[in-house]
Amino acid sequence: METIRKCKDTANVQTELIMPGHTNPIGNLMGGNLLCWMDVCSGISAIKMSRHIAVTASLDDVSFKLPIKVGDIVILRSFVTRSFNTSMEVICEVFIKNIRNNEELKSHEAYFTFVALNDDGTPVKVEQVEPETEREKELYENALERRELRLVRAGKMKMVDTVVLKNKLV
Repeated sequence: METIRKCKDTANVQTELIMPGHTNPIGNLMGGNLLCWMDVCSGISAIKMSRHIAVTASLDDVSFKLPIKVGDIVILRSFVTRSFNTSMEVICEVFIKNIRNNEELKSHEAYFTFVALNDDGTPVKVEQVEPETEREKELYENALERRELRLVRAGKMKMVDTVVLKNKLV
């Protein structure tokens, strides 16, 4: 019998204080540092889901919409949106926390794909994830389209072999 996990069971939160060593010469967080934190935060969600080591297979587009400055507090939140056979899609959202009014401003978002591996480095089947909230359900439903787009862009699937993308074009 296959176990079903809830999206909330895979949730991870990571907090960072932006220090001068994290920034470029004009005091903005360097993108590579943010991507590293996002990868780690998302990877922990994938590990919680699979109960195995999980390695990054892909990262969707990331746009740096807002600068993150020295002294800012950054909160990263991630959870598994959908699992497939051996892979999982994880959303990671980044927020800048205003310490004066306690408000959070969303600055970045990205989807990561992780593959669960056993101790020998062989991919292993992952459990299904069950969305509960409306947002989780929407992310779950749209994950197949994002997956097909990733596979087409990577040359691992032909557009004619897609299901969701092909139907959108017809």
